[in-house]
Amino acid sequence: MSKAKIGLVLHAHLPFVRHPEYPKFLEENWFFEAVTETYLPLIRMFNRLRRDEVPFRITLSLSPTLMTMLADNLLKERYVAHLERSIELGMKEVERTKGDPELNRLAVFYLSFFERTLFEYNDIYRRDLIKVFRDLEAVGSVSIITTAATHGFLPLYQEYPEAVQAQIEAALMTHVTHFRSKPKGFWLPDCGYYPGLEHILKRNDLGYFFTASHGVVLANHKAERGIFAPVKCPNGVHAFARSYELSQAIWSEQDGYPADYAYRDFYRDIGYDLDLEYIRPYIHEPQVRVFTGYKYYAISGKKGEKRLYNPEAAAQRVAEHARNFLYTLERSSKRTTQLVDREPYFVIPFDAELFGHWWFEGPDWLEQVIRGMASGDELVMCNPGEYLQEYPDNQELQPAFSSWGNDGYCSTWLDGSNDWIYRHIHGCIERMIELVDRFPNQDSLKKRFLDHAAREVLLMMGSDWPFIISNGTSMNYAERRIREHVHNFNIVYDNLCRNTVDTEWLTRTEKKYTIFPDIDYQIFSRHKRS
Repeated sequence: MSKAKIGLVLHAHLPFVRHPEYPKFLEENWFFEAVTETYLPLIRMFNRLRRDEVPFRITLSLSPTLMTMLADNLLKERYVAHLERSIELGMKEVERTKGDPELNRLAVFYLSFFERTLFEYNDIYRRDLIKVFRDLEAVGSVSIITTAATHGFLPLYQEYPEAVQAQIEAALMTHVTHFRSKPKGFWLPDCGYYPGLEHILKRNDLGYFFTASHGVVLANHKAERGIFAPVKCPNGVHAFARSYELSQAIWSEQDGYPADYAYRDFYRDIGYDLDLEYIRPYIHEPQVRVFTGYKYYAISGKKGEKRLYNPEAAAQRVAEHARNFLYTLERSSKRTTQLVDREPYFVIPFDAELFGHWWFEGPDWLEQVIRGMASGDELVMCNPGEYLQEYPDNQELQPAFSSWGNDGYCSTWLDGSNDWIYRHIHGCIERMIELVDRFPNQDSLKKRFLDHAAREVLLMMGSDWPFIISNGTSMNYAERRIREHVHNFNIVYDNLCRNTVDTEWLTRTEKKYTIFPDIDYQIFSRHKRS
């Protein structure tokens, strides 16, 4: 009996945040939390599945910014120090809560969690998570692909194909550095697609990408197989459409599994609950409260009425939700099989950070879903490359402009709160293209200056900054980063216009922004236009 194919895609990305000029920096916690709560738990899950010989296929997109941070020695040292502080706090919490058995049990639970995390990171993985992912790809369980260099939302730069090319070329360069081969597919940041983008992908030998469901539904011709098979752009690059209905079982804030009252409340943390003097050593100076990872409450009820978190009750709900999702997959498979002329392919993509970080129980749910698919008779996991080997001939059509963001287009990255950034970024892109024309084939010190100008342009293009501004979280930091990258670029531009190079400034700035060490400023050449 033929089986429906499941394409599970996890997209792992964080903005490049590294501040050696400070002994501690608040936003570096984004990285520390994601490693602790998402990347290491996912690795544990992958290893358990391999140990038990459970077959699985997952596509994992690792952004160049994230890869760079995972490999950075400064951030590795700071991450270990972060874990050591978390363990120290856990020891204090075990002592503080010893008069309350339920709270104490949770304090012991978290202390053990952080101790295990430190042991695995230091002693098992030797602080090299890139190697762990490389090994998983080598055995065929995980297919690693990449995304745009700094996760730029590409539709907002379609008038500058040089910039889109630079985002893709720098990404491939970083991927090859860490994984020693070029990826076959590409994760468009936030599934942001515009007609014609496939030409730049093909020029870079990328065979497929992912798009929002309406990108295919609203294509120039009716998709004969709907979103249950990839479509082929006129130039031969394939587009895989997201299965919106299945994804919403997890993504929906109201009805998704992570909203269940049995699960751990992400926002209720002792960093905000406990007395300032007690918690001060574990927050940021002078008295900026932060998440510590010690979260004792479940989602249920209002803030003053919340129940204590019960890991056993949460585990039971994980099992129920995994069975429900498998039932939904099987039901969708049976219904869809009657509509298409081959096994339906359900592409189910998620931000990896949903699992473990935002949804603490997420990795356990994912593991049970994978085990359920492996033991059943109706579903089989399949990555896009394997699918295209089996079915190389697919319907040709032109996908429509789309994204998986709010309202399906650009409103998250271009609204009244953040539209001001683009006149500055677009201006810098135009000046960068001008510099490539004015200073071709440079070497030595002037090339270093030009290379850093290209680095600053890529960094200011990151989609995280307008996203953060639009959401109203960490707005000051996001605005500061955009202004800093624009300012730095203009320093380079002004120096080159005066035919001078401030070597002291350049060296200091290069040490701060260590991403793309082998960048060549000519990736912004207009000769690479589609």
